[in-house]
Amino acid sequence: MQSYETAGCRRPTGRRQLIAYALSALVMATVAYAFAPRAPAALEPTQLHPDRLHINDMLINGERLLAVGERGTILLSQDQGRSWQEATLATQRMATLTGVAALDENVLLAVGHDGWKLRSADGGATWQEIAFDGELGEPLLDVWSANGQDVFALGSFGKFYESADAGHTWSAREMTADGWHLNGMGGDRNGQQMLVGEQGLVLRSEDGGRTWETLPPFYNGSLFGVARLSDELWVTYGMRGRVFLSADFGGSWTQVELGHSHALYGHVLLPNGAGVMLVGADGSMVHLSADGQLLESTQGSGLGTLTSAVAVNERQLLVGGERGVFQGIGAQRLTASANRSMP
Repeated sequence: MQSYETAGCRRPTGRRQLIAYALSALVMATVAYAFAPRAPAALEPTQLHPDRLHINDMLINGERLLAVGERGTILLSQDQGRSWQEATLATQRMATLTGVAALDENVLLAVGHDGWKLRSADGGATWQEIAFDGELGEPLLDVWSANGQDVFALGSFGKFYESADAGHTWSAREMTADGWHLNGMGGDRNGQQMLVGEQGLVLRSEDGGRTWETLPPFYNGSLFGVARLSDELWVTYGMRGRVFLSADFGGSWTQVELGHSHALYGHVLLPNGAGVMLVGADGSMVHLSADGQLLESTQGSGLGTLTSAVAVNERQLLVGGERGVFQGIGAQRLTASANRSMP
């Protein structure tokens, strides 16, 4: 047998063994440190960019503006939209919010994807989750109330929910919607209400939503919103720039010719009986008077698809959509049009 020496090898010395052990210990310590649980480093504060968030709905409640949209975002403004702060959600699902409604100065409700329902009792600063169904994955598209106590939430595939206690508890209700999406609701305190949805679906109620009647179809495209302009006049709007007026509570409808085919997704009733502003695709903004006359139809440059609007006052209109919240030139032009129509 050859010895280490005759084979040209030497036995490791005690010093080399110590070095090998030390290196092994260092490697083991490095691995242990890498996988040891540690508190994450503090993140830098994230700057809020309301012009980079997809906004789906807005409202003005007293002196406060609210906007809701993607990733569970709820924004608040106390200075007429010049600056925004993010509300606090007790449970953040990161699901898209699609609608918001104020029941009074303190109580607000918001709805969104996955059947998400949220409620605020402090004017929108903080929100509590009422319901969420991530497995079903079906969105609610609007929330509406005429009296601040009886509330309705509606959405995909004819989903319709009612609350008789200002949004604390909800019950589902079957509607004669043939599985079509319910997109929007409107009405007032006198009990007359309308629902609109896919395939020209229109339902009406004369008793505050206790019973509903499906109206004969007059349009085969989706309708996204409905509003009452006066005691007699209603307006609904939707795909391909379609706008319709009814003076007999939906018994018959007359189309308003806009001269374009941009879909319209949202509206705001203007102060002092100045009519309604409709907003939609490609920055479309349409102003109708209280008696349904077309006053102006224009497009705001760089606004993208608009989904909502709020009238801060008689001279200021904010619009929201896929590129956030704007007080742009287009909105100011349309507000000027509204002012010209006032008596």
